[in-house]
Amino acid sequence: MSVRIDHAVTSGTFSLDGETFDVDNNVWVFGDDEECVVIDAPHDVATILSVVGGRRVVAIICTHAHDDHVRYAPDLADATGAPILLHPADQPIWDLTHSDRQPTGSLADGQVITVGGVEVRVLHTPGHAPGACCLYLPALGVIFTGDTLFAGGPGATGRSFSDFGTLTESIRERLLVLPRETVVHTGHGDSTTLAEAFDNLDDWIARGS
Repeated sequence: MSVRIDHAVTSGTFSLDGETFDVDNNVWVFGDDEECVVIDAPHDVATILSVVGGRRVVAIICTHAHDDHVRYAPDLADATGAPILLHPADQPIWDLTHSDRQPTGSLADGQVITVGGVEVRVLHTPGHAPGACCLYLPALGVIFTGDTLFAGGPGATGRSFSDFGTLTESIRERLLVLPRETVVHTGHGDSTTLAEAFDNLDDWIARGS
């Protein structure tokens, strides 16, 4: 049975350090006709469930714990019975949104989750957040980068729990060892390829973007 990647965009807010911003978040769902994983749970459970389409949700994988990525993870878990997986280094950020509800399980660097017969490899890529993770599907030549890498540059830093040097080191050492043609599906905005990062990372670092 063939696997596929489904996608939706949800709209809401992101809040940290006493500021709130309007944001649009990508929701990615990967799997076959029987089972899937949901990558992040922002803003709108009904939209996410419409993308799931009645399939069994193997896991809700949080790329990191900023509120615009995990706000509805508990509600989605209640609706699907799926575990919420988060890297433990992001626990302090998770607690800012969900102090009364904990993730069900942990993500770890090198962990493999199999969905629809295809391996999803967890890559710990701290910087935007200490527990940020990317999800690499080598069989499909695809990586889901959350807010670690966007079309046009690294994710944002300069707020609590973030560090630009750590982020660019993660991109260089964890992502740029993968094939250039790998398609990058991001937490916000358009998809890209790792070729863009290969060609532009030094310029991005020089700009401090």
